[in-house]
Amino acid sequence: MEKINALGRRKSAVARVYVVAGKGDIIVNDRDIKDYFSEETLRYIVGQPFEVTGTTGQFDVKINLVGGGSKGQAEAARLGIARALCEIDKEAYRSLLKAAGLLTRDSREVERKKPGQPGARKRFQFSKR
Repeated sequence: MEKINALGRRKSAVARVYVVAGKGDIIVNDRDIKDYFSEETLRYIVGQPFEVTGTTGQFDVKINLVGGGSKGQAEAARLGIARALCEIDKEAYRSLLKAAGLLTRDSREVERKKPGQPGARKRFQFSKR
């Protein structure tokens, strides 16, 4: 099996994911996943596509992450891994990943701040007199 690459995005985080057959190593920005994502919940999010498809420990993954925060980066990596697995075997994995909602790009972005106001939606206190 050759190297499969895919792209995952979430908020302002972008993950370039490279998947190859192996023994289950996940390398994020040239560091082990346990070093990069210290929280167990974030590591769980990254590993969700493997759990859903039952392929835990079958593929080595290399992820390049830029932008965003830790949660957004983890979810971007999840989408990239799901897309790569879908590319590896469409018939077997696509229906499982789609049913779990892992192939959908979460399009929610931060709304821009408006001029003359303290935030995107927040307004200064109104004074009638």
